[in-house]
Amino acid sequence: MKVLSVTGYKPMEMGIFKENDPRVTFIKAAIQKRLIGFIEEGLEWVIVTGQMGVELWTAEIVLDLKETYDINIAIIPPFENQESRWPDPLKEKYQELSFVVDFYKPLYEGDYKGPYQFRAKNMWLVDKTDGCLFLIDEENPGSNKYLYDVAKKAEDYEIFVITAMDLEDIVEEIRMNDPDYWD
Repeated sequence: MKVLSVTGYKPMEMGIFKENDPRVTFIKAAIQKRLIGFIEEGLEWVIVTGQMGVELWTAEIVLDLKETYDINIAIIPPFENQESRWPDPLKEKYQELSFVVDFYKPLYEGDYKGPYQFRAKNMWLVDKTDGCLFLIDEENPGSNKYLYDVAKKAEDYEIFVITAMDLEDIVEEIRMNDPDYWD
């Protein structure tokens, strides 16, 4: 696998309303752990659409991993100015990331025109990537549902999932590695 898409919940779908929420650290650690495994197996590109939450955190993770690994990150939003209605801190983060990633280009020129842009984005991601890593609970998929459904129908498309259990394992792993935990 050379090209992987990564997606997951938006922060509010997880009850996260601040970037410094401790849960973000655990989510990022879980994503990073999976990405390192893929990179060590030959992954060359990570593609996100730049949605707030898992996708922006993934872009930050990959930019950090570039210091150690030969990996590239692309942000391909469905349309221009997708961040226009976001809170200012997230808007600024998105704009900064769009300048420093290896590749940035919206699928459609101009602002949001209709839901067809999201459908086209999902089909494009499945067509242009070898697989997708989802942070998803299949019983409560949230906005991930649409891409997940397209991915499940695709032939020869790999789907990887970070589950709630994976997150619990990461929390425990981080706690066990914290010397203060043992005091």
